[in-house]
Amino acid sequence: MSPPPLSSLLGRVFDPVPVAWESKDVMLYACGAGAKPATELDFLFEGKGPKVLPTYGVIPGMMAMGSLMGSGVEINPMMILHGEQAITLHREIPPDCKARVTGRVSEVWDKEKAAVIGVEGAVEDDNGPLFTTKATLFLRGGGGFGGERGPSTAGRNVAPDRAPDHVFEDETRPEQAAVYRLSGDRNPLHIDPGFAQMAGYEEPFIHGLCTYGFVGRAVLHALCGGDPGRFGSLEARFADQVYPGDTIVTKMWVTGSGEAVVQAETQKGNVVLSQARATFSG
Repeated sequence: MSPPPLSSLLGRVFDPVPVAWESKDVMLYACGAGAKPATELDFLFEGKGPKVLPTYGVIPGMMAMGSLMGSGVEINPMMILHGEQAITLHREIPPDCKARVTGRVSEVWDKEKAAVIGVEGAVEDDNGPLFTTKATLFLRGGGGFGGERGPSTAGRNVAPDRAPDHVFEDETRPEQAAVYRLSGDRNPLHIDPGFAQMAGYEEPFIHGLCTYGFVGRAVLHALCGGDPGRFGSLEARFADQVYPGDTIVTKMWVTGSGEAVVQAETQKGNVVLSQARATFSG
């Protein structure tokens, strides 16, 4: 009996999955996402709470993708590329928490040579909704099943033709990926040179979600005054690799009340996070 087609995933809601984290986890994530003791002690020291970086939510939110792998539909994890990521906060993330993640397949598109699958993760604790994540996955070789092609993303969140209102530069460290992977993503592509070369890359590169964390910190400091309670959302498309030691330059254009278009580049000018948009309050 052949497995059900990808199109059967659309709209599927998975059973809630328990998830928990504590202050050690959120401080480790902050280190992996580039937080510095001199300027971000509140996120790195239990004596200060600690506060939680808003993008930490992508870590428990990944449990929704785990539900997708157990769906019964044939998906080769080696053929998956992480295309886009978004997070929307409903309230500030607590440093110690027991919660539940409910996954839902929000979209399935047929790009002929590939498929695009959108997976949402709604995370809530006993006090109600905490945050919602969304990952868009690009499944190479998964297209051609007769589904709709889906809308074009061209022209979405385009930077205005003017200088950015804020620019935040942050250098990654040689051990950045080695630290970030301890938050849960153990893909050897980001640490093992031999594996990276077999995959067609000259050397290991930093996780896309690590870059996303760096950009989230830039948004937090430039647009939210460092206050996680003012952070609303961040959506972005992964456009290129960042290598350990690169500088991530995050440019932000405020386009309305509580809204900004965001783009991240390396010191070489390569755009690494595109079509990005952040919302904030205050």
